[in-house]
Parts: sequence; C-alpha cells; structure tokens
Amino acid sequence: MSFVGAAPHEVRIIGGRWKSSKLPVPDSPGLRPTPDRVRETLFNWIEHFVPALDTVRALDFFAGTGALGFEIASRGAQRVTLIENNRRLTDQLTQTKRKLAAEQVDIVAADALTTAVRWPDASFEVIFIDPPFDAALLRPALATAARLITPDGLIYVESGAPIDESLLARHGLQIARVGRAGRVHFHLLRPRSA
Repeated sequence: MSFVGAAPHEVRIIGGRWKSSKLPVPDSPGLRPTPDRVRETLFNWIEHFVPALDTVRALDFFAGTGALGFEIASRGAQRVTLIENNRRLTDQLTQTKRKLAAEQVDIVAADALTTAVRWPDASFEVIFIDPPFDAALLRPALATAARLITPDGLIYVESGAPIDESLLARHGLQIARVGRAGRVHFHLLRPRSA
C-alpha cells in the first residue's frame, strides 16, 4: 500500500465479527491504508457478487496494515492470506491476528510475487491488489492474480490512475465496478468468463 498525505494512526474494521476493532497504522514509507469509506463501498460490491463469504479464500498481495484482509475475515471468509515483505508490518499483522484470535488468517512474510508462484491456478475467490503506487508492481500483480483467481472470483485493485482496459483484456479480466476517492482509483475486476 502506498501512502498519499498524512497517515492516520489507526483504521477500523467496519463490518462483521470484529466490527469497530482498531488496526494500528505504523509510520512506514509507502503505507497508505484503504480509507473506511472506500472499504465500505468495496465490501458492498463484494457482497453483491458473493452474498455468502463463508466459502471464500482471499489473498491480500500487499497487506500493509491488513485492513482489507482482516475486514473480509471479519465478515466470515473461510481463509485469508496476507502477504507483506516489510518486517515491521508483518510483526504488527501478527499482533493483530493474535488480538482478534483470527485463526483463519495466515500471514506470509515474503515478497508477494515470488510467493504467489507456488500456488496453483484458481486458488482464491477474492484477491486484493493495493501496491505502493510508485513501485511498478501493478502489472505483474495483475498477471499473477489473473492466474490465481477462480473463474467467478473478484480482484480488487487500488491505483494512482485508472487501469487501462486493454491491459485487463490481455489477462482475461474486465471491470465490474469502479470508483475514485481523491487521487485513489479503485476497481473491482472479474474474469471475462464470469
């Protein structure tokens, strides 16, 4: 997650079992937690397409604070994998997992793209991609997510600009929903076969 403007010191889970629980936001270069109102919109979209989340396996490629991953776990996802390569952030994620007793959450301290190679195709029903905007990770993450998503799955992407639809078409993806909050563009994608 990349960060634009002043960082909040915490974000809250907005729905589900851990509603109103606060997640700390450490000072870390490039960290930009997804704002509450964007997460609220996102999860309205997700629950429109997937009304029962109890069978969902979710992946958060660049977990940061874990706001997206813990949110979907709070709402009943079966399994959630958070990948983060910043040691300070993975320590914080581990503390949050313990505090919430979030047994369905797995934390992987590693590079997201390198780690994702080991998973078979169609391993996840929901994938979150929210890389630092200046890190040139969006294109390779989209390519990897297109392989890992189930045929009826959803991929959420935050970026500093709208996503080029020709790029999505090359990976067999299409836009299901799109929004903007300030300089952040957010997209919900689906495989074209869905």
